[in-house]
Amino acid sequence: MNASTTAAATAADSGARATERFKNDKTIAGTGTSQERVDLLAREVLDAVYGTIRKHKLTYAEYNAVKAWLIGVGQDGEWPLFLDVWVEHVVEQVATEHRHGSKGTIEGPYYVPGAPELGSSGSVPMRDNESGIPLVWTGRVTSTDGTVLDGAKIELWHADSDGLYSQFAPGLPEWNLRGIFTTDTEGRFDIHTMRPAPYQIPTDGACGKLIAAAGWHAWRPAHLHVKVSAPGHELLTAQLYFPGDQHNDDDIASAVKPELMLDPRPAADGGQTVAYGFVLDPA
Repeated sequence: MNASTTAAATAADSGARATERFKNDKTIAGTGTSQERVDLLAREVLDAVYGTIRKHKLTYAEYNAVKAWLIGVGQDGEWPLFLDVWVEHVVEQVATEHRHGSKGTIEGPYYVPGAPELGSSGSVPMRDNESGIPLVWTGRVTSTDGTVLDGAKIELWHADSDGLYSQFAPGLPEWNLRGIFTTDTEGRFDIHTMRPAPYQIPTDGACGKLIAAAGWHAWRPAHLHVKVSAPGHELLTAQLYFPGDQHNDDDIASAVKPELMLDPRPAADGGQTVAYGFVLDPA
């Protein structure tokens, strides 16, 4: 464990930070959704709930347990965590099913805009004693017609070797393992970072209670988060995974796709190298 990391992220602290980030960073007003569509979606969601209650003959004791749990999710600030872990992967599938370029997956609750801009080649901010396996990642960004995308942005963020994210766990520098890279005139980028670790989502709050009550596990496989963007093209949000992780096949967030699997190779310095690029769809 890194010496400067003094404690793991708690559900309440992570939830509060994720909720505040969502309020600050996401535009949720004026989405243009019509009253008729809100009526349709709300009624169908409620009908699905009614169907489950009737099918399984929910008791009042169970209803009150669910009610208390829903209140707890709000009190713990864990709605972003709950929705991103158990719901977002289906929204992402539906929203991107028209695309012909690279596959994407969920954003998750730990994205923070405004990371340091580092050019086309460089290292993400990290501590002098950053532990883990050094990782050099090279790639190219193109459009679906093969056009090289000069000036495309790759926003990168990921957990450290303890499975902790900066700005969501104590003891970490503000921009640790977060950075924005911009492709060169050939569409290329060269990123130096550290290989992240698998981690458990916070389990000391309401989401953890659900996991324990249902007999599930709380693990996510190791992954790199990216947002890839270029003028005139659709934003790509993805997570890149590492082969051999025991939770690639049972990720609690159901976000792993075979197209997002990396192929790390050993490097002379004891680290690893990986080549992986992106193809963006025109907007």
